[in-house]
Amino acid sequence: MMKKILIIRFSSIGDIVLTTPVIRCIKKNIPEAEIHYLTRKPFAAVLKANPYIDKLHLLDKDLAAMIQTLKKERFDQIIDLHHNVRSARIKWNLNVPAHSFPKLNIEKWLYVRFKWNRMPSVHIVDRYLETVKHLHVQNDGEGLDYFIPPEEELPPNALPYPAYIGLVIGAAHATKRLPLQKLQELVKMLAVPVVLLGGKEDRENGVAIAAVAPDRIVNACGQYSLNQSASLVRQAQLIITHDTGLMHIAAAFRKPILSVWGNTVPAFGMFPYRPDIISQDLRLEVQNLACRPCSKIGFEKCPKGHFKCMEQQNMQQLAAMAMQLWENKKP
Repeated sequence: MMKKILIIRFSSIGDIVLTTPVIRCIKKNIPEAEIHYLTRKPFAAVLKANPYIDKLHLLDKDLAAMIQTLKKERFDQIIDLHHNVRSARIKWNLNVPAHSFPKLNIEKWLYVRFKWNRMPSVHIVDRYLETVKHLHVQNDGEGLDYFIPPEEELPPNALPYPAYIGLVIGAAHATKRLPLQKLQELVKMLAVPVVLLGGKEDRENGVAIAAVAPDRIVNACGQYSLNQSASLVRQAQLIITHDTGLMHIAAAFRKPILSVWGNTVPAFGMFPYRPDIISQDLRLEVQNLACRPCSKIGFEKCPKGHFKCMEQQNMQQLAAMAMQLWENKKP
């Protein structure tokens, strides 16, 4: 009987959120299982309130020490959802049955290098779940999870607006982000309260965007913890976002999402996972660009220099779509 299972995913925010159906479905299908999860210390906030995890292990810098800690747990099974050198070292040292997630690096390389799309038409969540198929774990169809600790939940009156659009202006790489002037153009046309979401690194751009209409735009970038930002996402009427972690958190909260895609593509299988309301997952891409996708992750600047994948995004169309969703979700 399977008693103790270790799930491994080191990073990052969005990728970890995308593993949450695996955690929940294991627990629901194997109630007696003790589920442990190993991630990197900076991402503890994503999982610390997850009720389906019995023990969270946080890797800082000393992998050898972590391996010794994990050995003492005497796991029955390892589910490796990261599948890199570090996870391979852990599996080798623990020497217990392990199943690893296929990353399809060759298929991604072919798509980026030659624009040959050999990716399966399967969301990465469903590919994660294939990794536990041998345990007879079934997808319950309930989508992603995100749990906010009560002490980090923001009250409804934390912002001056009872209803607003959440606009995620950040992303890990510049080629995933709309240029500043495009974001300024967008908020001019929205004509409703907008809360800007992002990290400390987005604060300066947030100031410039909020200056467009300071009476109805709040710059929340860098002002809140990750879980507090997630609380703002949950309270929003809808979310406009780049391909980034808050996009997946918004999907976990079943929010209507308008996602804007630059150098990456939904065909990589990491678009918002919304098995319940597919029609409210609206994606904006500049079609027929021979250079796209140029990376499976992103760059700090466009390799071609023109950045057409974002510069040619139609802000008027995006604003119109957002306002239509706003009317549909009006409280």
